[in-house]
Amino acid sequence: MIRVYKTIDEKLVKLENIETDTWVNLINPTQEEINKVCNMFNIECDHIKAALDEEERSRIETEENYTVILVDLPIIEQEKDSEFYATIPLGVILSKEYIVTICIRETSILNDFLTGKIKGFSTFKKTRFILQVLYKNATLYLQCLRHIDRKSNQIEKELHKSTENKKIFQLLSLEKSLVYFTTSLRANEIVLEKMLRLENIKQYAEDKELLQDVIIENKQAIEMANIYSNILSSMINAFSSIISNNLNIVMKFLTSVTIVMSIPTIVASFYGMNVNIPLSQNPHAFSIVLFISFFISVITAVIMAKKKMF
Repeated sequence: MIRVYKTIDEKLVKLENIETDTWVNLINPTQEEINKVCNMFNIECDHIKAALDEEERSRIETEENYTVILVDLPIIEQEKDSEFYATIPLGVILSKEYIVTICIRETSILNDFLTGKIKGFSTFKKTRFILQVLYKNATLYLQCLRHIDRKSNQIEKELHKSTENKKIFQLLSLEKSLVYFTTSLRANEIVLEKMLRLENIKQYAEDKELLQDVIIENKQAIEMANIYSNILSSMINAFSSIISNNLNIVMKFLTSVTIVMSIPTIVASFYGMNVNIPLSQNPHAFSIVLFISFFISVITAVIMAKKKMF
């Protein structure tokens, strides 16, 4: 899908045809749409296809007439009964005449530009547009990380009441999300640092300050992801130990009960033999044997209770 936008009288207007100083937004484009944009702007098709590959790494490349920037965006994925965060690439192709953004799906970052939530946005200010996208991306990572932290705290409280496997799987999903985030944020950091030294992208004083803000936000996101990842790993290990300990307690209790319950069985087995045994002629033999079994069982249970085996 191809959508073309241009800032006219400080308002973003959707156009039918591509003009100079327009923003061309490609959302999961078809091969025909890719060829159309490539032929119109003299872009290599591989650069557009790279942004549609979910496994593509973040990077920045400079060609003769344009610059390609690939960064990773956070998204929410659903997995059975739990949700986790993953990342997908966003491609930005910049030249003096146009801006092209490529993504495999619609994202909240670009939608904020379309709905006018981003102040000072203009298709004429192409460098600022890229930096605003990168800044919005860094803040989105921070929002997702805070959500992961709140979610993990909620799961922790629920695990204090009941150590269900479902909750453990949710923690594992969050830990997987943090692994994706850490990897993507570090790759994005390399792109941002390279932009500082890149001469192909024209930067004004305000743009350099914005780029510095983006780098700071990205570094903060990396630190938060590392902290939350360490906390989550420790939490999972702790609850795994608790579950193992609870299992050991249950097994110890069942073993103790089995020992106590086996005493009457042993006594009854002796008195069930077809040989001469004590009390065989006593009319109250059954009651006496029953009392002896009960007495021995109680004594055994008391001894085991003192040794904290119950």
